[in-house]
Amino acid sequence: MANSGSGSSAMGGGGGDGGPSASSAIDFLSVCQRLKSTKRAGWVLKGVEAPESVADHMHRMGLMALIAADIPGLDRDKCIKMAIVHDIAEAIVGDITPSDGVPKEEKNRRERKALDYLCKLLGGGSRAQEIHGLWMEYEENSSLEAKIVKDFDKVEMILQALEYEIEQGKNLDDFFQSTAGKFQTEVGKAWASEITSRRRETSAKFGF
Repeated sequence: MANSGSGSSAMGGGGGDGGPSASSAIDFLSVCQRLKSTKRAGWVLKGVEAPESVADHMHRMGLMALIAADIPGLDRDKCIKMAIVHDIAEAIVGDITPSDGVPKEEKNRRERKALDYLCKLLGGGSRAQEIHGLWMEYEENSSLEAKIVKDFDKVEMILQALEYEIEQGKNLDDFFQSTAGKFQTEVGKAWASEITSRRRETSAKFGF
């Protein structure tokens, strides 16, 4: 397995591999549990019943990274890690959407501040550095792994939209339109195409 962390210095109270102390780990995890109860705002705004949480979204993205075909030069383990931390700041700032009217720069500032807090809560050191590095790499779209995971972010959303359309009879076309033409990788394009094809098969049933 490729090592996607940065640095190997140990933290005070942590293990020899640079892991956090038990106290820091539990403090960090206790804040991250909010991801399990923070609902994805886009679904809430559309009146979806029992909408998924941010943690639900990140978990399935992690599974996507796990099962995707190997790509030359791609660190799949890094993709899995990136998927499960890319929205971690939402444990503190919530799921900010365009409908909130928050400028992109302000959204980014809030999320970076939240990330810094979480990394400090973890005690600094190699694990915090790894999380910070993965998050920044994703935000900056600066690697093949980031591009893949950004595509999985969109793929997971439209797959969930299709499932809600089927389960609840809602027209969630906005989510499909917002991602059209924005996939960066072949796997993202292929999976999105499969979802769109399946949606066409069910659209007549629901009248959209």
